[in-house]
Amino acid sequence: MGGRPKIARKSTNIDMTAMCDVAFLLLSFFILTTKFKPAEAVPVETPNSVSSKVAPEKDVVLVTINRDGKVFLSIEEEEKKSALINTVNQLKSLGLTEAEMAKLAKAPMYGVAFSQLKQQAALASDQLNDKTLPGIPAKDSTNNEMKIWMQAVKDVYTGQKMNLLMKGDLSSKYPAFNNIIKAFKDNDLLKFQMVTNPEGVPVGTDLYIKNMKTGGSGEGTGAEE
Repeated sequence: MGGRPKIARKSTNIDMTAMCDVAFLLLSFFILTTKFKPAEAVPVETPNSVSSKVAPEKDVVLVTINRDGKVFLSIEEEEKKSALINTVNQLKSLGLTEAEMAKLAKAPMYGVAFSQLKQQAALASDQLNDKTLPGIPAKDSTNNEMKIWMQAVKDVYTGQKMNLLMKGDLSSKYPAFNNIIKAFKDNDLLKFQMVTNPEGVPVGTDLYIKNMKTGGSGEGTGAEE
């Protein structure tokens, strides 16, 4: 009985050209469409918290304190910033020109004394950071310009929704926070939130048990009153 005829085996050859083309196209697409988060003008390392409140993203007035105790004020809406600068210009008789006020209305933040707002108006956007700007004077009770800023903010937002936030670096000193809070209180702005770094709620705590009962995950959410 003769053996079975041997069938010659041919090596399998898969053409990967098409797949490589698709992978290259996908890589190009993601590279071209990805928007990288710009570096913060005022980098702040916030303290951790397990607060159950979410920091709002709209109608925000943000006061930031960096690690050196410098104070900055920022508002998102250009219309509100324009009204704010006009109000400050009148309250302090700064003599800002229309061009200077228009430039300041586009600024991402304010971080100088009132007497230096003209100088800030002359700076380019990439120069507006905590290294270039000295901060709004608020380090002692005798020279706390945040009181006037918050008076102007209150006037601008009269009858409108405002979410007042304070974001402080965990290395900044207590007097800086205290003077900002005093500026809030002097203007009857008694409701504000602290921006914090969310962390998981410790297992077994009352907040953890409450979150689990309500279907939560026990995670913090970034803001507290």
